[in-house]
Amino acid sequence: MASEIIDKLSWRYATKKFDNTKILSEEKLNVLKEAFNLTATSYCLQPLKMLVISNAKLKEQLVPISMNQEQVKDASHVLVLCTEASLSSDYITAYFNKVEATRKTPREILAPFEEYLLNSFAEKKPEDVQLWMTKQAYLALGNLLTVCALEGIDACPMEGFEPAAYDRLLGLEEKGLRSVLVLPVGHRANDDMFAQMKKVRRGVAQVVLTID
Repeated sequence: MASEIIDKLSWRYATKKFDNTKILSEEKLNVLKEAFNLTATSYCLQPLKMLVISNAKLKEQLVPISMNQEQVKDASHVLVLCTEASLSSDYITAYFNKVEATRKTPREILAPFEEYLLNSFAEKKPEDVQLWMTKQAYLALGNLLTVCALEGIDACPMEGFEPAAYDRLLGLEEKGLRSVLVLPVGHRANDDMFAQMKKVRRGVAQVVLTID
C-alpha cells in the first residue's frame, strides 16, 4: 500500500494540457468536495469555501485573467479556493454552536477556548487574519492534490491569476468571499509532453533531517 501511494504521487504532475472531451464523474467530484470539507484547518474554523465551475463559457472567460493559461478552459472543472472576506465574532460563535450541537459538549467546557479565540482574533489586524485564512487555503490545496493523485484525477495548482478580476467575474464580494487559489481538474491530454518528463526533486536525503 505504501509503495502504491508513492507510485500515485509520482504519477501526479501539474497538468499543462487537459483533454477537454473528458469530464469527471459526479462520483469523483463528490470525493473532491468531501476531501475539501475534511481538510484540516487551524482551530477547525474552516474559513474557506470552494467554487466548482463547469460552465464552458465561464471557464473561457477565466483564461485572460489567468495569465492566458488554457487549463482553466480545457479542464473538466475549475475549483476556486476562497477565504471568507473577514472573520467576525459571529462566525467564531457559530462554530462553537455547531460543536455544542454535534458533540453535545456543555458550553461551559467550550467557553474558555471560545473566549480565547474571540479575543485573539479581535486583536489581530485584518491583513493578519487574511494571511492566516490564506494559509488554510494552502492546506486545502495540498490535501486536494494528494486526493487527486490517489483518485487518478489530473490537476494543475495555480497561483497565476488575477484575484480581483476573479472576484468580480464570479460575484465573490456579494458572497463575502475572496479567491486565493485555482485548481483546474480533469484528465490530461495524450499530447501533454509534461506528462512524460521525469520529476525533478532534491531527494529524500536532502530534504529530510532525522534527529535521533
